[in-house]
Amino acid sequence: MNMQIKLLIVVLLCSAVVGVLVLKARRAPVGPATAAAPQAAPAAATAAAQSAPTAALPRLVDLGADKCIPCKMMAPILKDLKTSLVERLTVEFIDVWQNPDAGTPYKIKLIPTQIFFAADGRELFRHEGFFSKKDILLQWEQLGYSLSP
Repeated sequence: MNMQIKLLIVVLLCSAVVGVLVLKARRAPVGPATAAAPQAAPAAATAAAQSAPTAALPRLVDLGADKCIPCKMMAPILKDLKTSLVERLTVEFIDVWQNPDAGTPYKIKLIPTQIFFAADGRELFRHEGFFSKKDILLQWEQLGYSLSP
C-alpha cells in the first residue's frame, strides 16, 4: 500500500507539471490593445527591419538551432510560412548554436523562441517553445494582421 501511494504521488506530480507546461503554451496571448505596452524590439532588430527591403511587412523571427528537437519540428512550419506568405510576412530563422552572437540582441531565455514584429519593427509578441502553424496564424490575427489569402 505504501508503494502505491508513492507511485500515485509521483503520477500526480508529473501530471501537474505537464498541465502547467500545456497551460503555459496555450496561455491567452496579449494583443496590442490589451497590453500595457509592447516590449521594445532590440535596436539591432529594429534597424534590420527598417533597412530590409521588406520593411513594410510584419516579421516573424524564430531563434533556435538545427539540432534541437522542437526547433526541428518548427523548420517545416517556418519554411511553409516563408514560401506561402512571401508577400505578406517576412520569416527569419536564426541558429543561435551556430551563431550565438546573433541571438544576443533578442535576449532569449530558451529555444525555440518566436518573436512577432510589426512592420515598423516593434515587438508585438514573444513565444517560447514549439508553436504550430495554426497557432502562429491565429496569433497574427489576434495582433491585427490577417495573413489569409
